[in-house]
Amino acid sequence: MKRVLKNFKGHKHLVFMDFEGTQFSHEMIAYGAVLVTIDKNGYIVKQKKPIKRYVRSKNAIGKFVEGLTGITQKDLNKYGVTFSQAMKDLKKYCGMAFKKSTFITFGNHDMRILGQSMSYNLDSPKDLCNIIRSNYVDFQSIISEFIKDEKGNVLSLTRYLEVFGVPFDGTAHDPEYDATNLAKLYDVFMKDKDIVLVEFMKNLKRNSYNPEPINKVLRKLLNNEPVTPEEFTEYLKDYIA
Repeated sequence: MKRVLKNFKGHKHLVFMDFEGTQFSHEMIAYGAVLVTIDKNGYIVKQKKPIKRYVRSKNAIGKFVEGLTGITQKDLNKYGVTFSQAMKDLKKYCGMAFKKSTFITFGNHDMRILGQSMSYNLDSPKDLCNIIRSNYVDFQSIISEFIKDEKGNVLSLTRYLEVFGVPFDGTAHDPEYDATNLAKLYDVFMKDKDIVLVEFMKNLKRNSYNPEPINKVLRKLLNNEPVTPEEFTEYLKDYIA
């Protein structure tokens, strides 16, 4: 999809990421990432083994987040690295592609976690973090333009995969699995345009934000009913009468 590729600034490498953060301070406690290479059509042609890091936060994780992610303070004490080291490890993982990659998350909360972690860590590598922030894309905002539920709500990562008949691998809220499943969702979204078209048509039928004349024409066209320019003009006249 050309409209999707425009977000990547010509980059041939994408880094799908998921950040897990503390309940109240929203500091990073773990991340998962997977680097892929795409062809001119945006299809994934090469995928690197994912990376996962636990990150020692300055503040407590919070009981809700512990229950949601399964990450405990013991995990951070035993396996965690500093935020600065975690970002350096991500750069090392990406190698030469780091400065030439688009970083993709599902939703924009990950960027809040990145920003909060920078504010709590005075030694944070701001240059690395700013590269991520300036080359960041929220895939949820892209896919939700085409696919929503019956009430017009955005779906979860798992639900979006279900739309394409793709199972979620692993455990949700494990950042490594969330990152790799996001890569799967991107790949099937780019390749299975028939499902995207069907879901987009459903979305258009349910859309209540357009003026009624537009929705009336859309409904007729999507039901395979012809609409002439004269009819559309009459709809407009009725609307403004």
